[in-house]
Amino acid sequence: MKYRSVFDIIGPVMIGPSSSHTAGAARIGRAARHLFGREPKYAHVHLYGSFAKTYKGHGTDVAIIGGLLDYETDDTRISQALVTARKNGMKVRFHEEDAITDHPNTARLKIGDDDGELELVGISIGGGKAEITELNGFELNLSGEHPAILLIHNDRFGAIASSTTILAKHEINIGRMEVSRKAQGEQALMVIEVDQNVDDAVLNELERADHIIQVAKISE
Repeated sequence: MKYRSVFDIIGPVMIGPSSSHTAGAARIGRAARHLFGREPKYAHVHLYGSFAKTYKGHGTDVAIIGGLLDYETDDTRISQALVTARKNGMKVRFHEEDAITDHPNTARLKIGDDDGELELVGISIGGGKAEITELNGFELNLSGEHPAILLIHNDRFGAIASSTTILAKHEINIGRMEVSRKAQGEQALMVIEVDQNVDDAVLNELERADHIIQVAKISE
């Protein structure tokens, strides 16, 4: 199946020392892992602002890689995440960037393997929370505060209608909807926040809808 729970923002239950630099960073890494769907073979982590300046002392490096290993924020294995990743054959590289970003705790992750690649930008906003602001070139605003469905689709007429019709059939109310595309006629991204968690059966049906390429979800 192409869908999976992306990440669950519930507050600063974590391995320290910093909710912003550790727990938030782990959530960014775990979001990338779940969207990619498997453990990557390589990870290029570009750090900006205070992330770049303090990532070793505050554990941002092990937190992000722990997230890529699918560790929860309170998993004691996070402290050894870099060692484990390298034992698993993951090639990890950190880049300290000088560019000024909109948020001081910003990370850009480029992960992949022989079968695919994913690029994601996330920010840690404090209290162990994180937001995803970019996915494979698509701009978005994904906080995880509400259940959400992410649908990558071909930019064709009928894609939005077919998806929303399925949600209406299952009496799932849409709280917010955001659509972005790279260029006319190419791939597009729908982000649909809903009022309740969505069952796997509904996600399977969405995956079969017209023009839909990939489906992912965020549970409350």
